[in-house]
Amino acid sequence: MKYLTFSEEKLAQLDGYWTAKEITQQPECWRGTLKLLQSQQQQIEAFLKPILSKSDIRIIFTGAGTSAFVGQCVTPIAMHELGKRVEAIPTTDLVSNPSEYFQANVPTLLVSFARSGNSPESVAALEYADQLVDECYQVAITCNSEGELAKRCEGNNKLALFLPEQTNDRSFAMTSSFSSMLLSALYLFCPSQNFEEGLNQAVVATTKLLNNQVLPLSKLADRKFSRVVYLGSGTFKGLAQESALKLLELTDGQTMACFDSPLGFRHGPKAMIDANTLVIVYISNNPLTRQYDLDLVKELQADNEAGHVLTLRADTIPMIPQENEIVFDNMARLSDRFLLLPFIACAQVFGFFNALSIGNKPDNPSASGTVNRVVKGVNIHAL
Repeated sequence: MKYLTFSEEKLAQLDGYWTAKEITQQPECWRGTLKLLQSQQQQIEAFLKPILSKSDIRIIFTGAGTSAFVGQCVTPIAMHELGKRVEAIPTTDLVSNPSEYFQANVPTLLVSFARSGNSPESVAALEYADQLVDECYQVAITCNSEGELAKRCEGNNKLALFLPEQTNDRSFAMTSSFSSMLLSALYLFCPSQNFEEGLNQAVVATTKLLNNQVLPLSKLADRKFSRVVYLGSGTFKGLAQESALKLLELTDGQTMACFDSPLGFRHGPKAMIDANTLVIVYISNNPLTRQYDLDLVKELQADNEAGHVLTLRADTIPMIPQENEIVFDNMARLSDRFLLLPFIACAQVFGFFNALSIGNKPDNPSASGTVNRVVKGVNIHAL
């Protein structure tokens, strides 16, 4: 069996087997995750429908690190679809400043995302919410049914949803766990009549990416850019943040990565661009947003300062040379929510090959051992 063009034996030598496998398995994970959620539809609706029907309900999406970025991606879409107050607040903020974020007299649904569910902040955020909010509801979406978060999110006003075991990534960097939790959040909080059809198209597009674009992405990684900036609007800004973190993690910080929105990038951060900078722009399908995205791409082309500009989008644009684009066919009419999946797979593949290009180990990228798969060294203090 090969993953990202490498045999299992070669990946074992590179210490990259699990990362490559978990990136590649994502289309399968997404189908399995959707099937699992559909099988629990009655239970999920019985819990969520009365809560979401409350006119004053506040929804907080939370998690630590990559898990927090699930909420960052989903919040703009959920706010529009539900017509509710929806916020993405990381557990790392909720735990350090709980009294500033939780509101006692506002009914709140706290939705926690976690791969392992064993990060200290995950459990502390849940407990602080129960203590500080008079009417508090909890949903845990986790890849580990044995994790501490899963155990704590049982009983009255609580619901734990466990994703397929396959999504509980064994590698250092979260890949299929992130995208499967993202899919779950979209399914639960961003209702769409054609959800399964949209997912199927995302699966096809991602499969084509993994079959046809691995070599071009590996060659791009071989250029060893010292700086990479990911840009995205709306839901793609959260994805840009996750993409940047993935590159930082997999290269052990040797490749500096950052994120912004296309409009925000002009307001100072654009100063970072030089000949050793790669700019990756996620192009929206929303007609208005798309114009702003493309305006910046045109500007970057005219500046001719960046080492390379790569656009990811759902259709070909004549103004952009073929070497500066990855196009996901048959997705031009879909909501941006479905583009999230093939877009993040592209960032993951690029991050994997960046790690290899600098001689790093994708499965265990932290040479010093000071950055861990499950965070260590966090002391939780009583309110």
